[in-house]
Amino acid sequence: MQVQIDIEFDQLLKIVKRLPSGQLKQLKAEIEKKAGSNKTVDLEALLLSGPTATKKQLATIAKNRKTINQWRTK
Repeated sequence: MQVQIDIEFDQLLKIVKRLPSGQLKQLKAEIEKKAGSNKTVDLEALLLSGPTATKKQLATIAKNRKTINQWRTK
């Protein structure tokens, strides 16, 4: 069974301020855990930790580029 209650922000803030310190710490930890799951990933770190091409793959790419460029100039 679920009950949904509409509480305005000011009322919620008053309720939170009245919590005992232990419950306030627990609430803060839960909020930080929820906020921590939405952290943005550093793009540079993401790219640097990604996969890289091997020398064989780079050679294949270069060969394919050369072939395509020859085909385009005909």
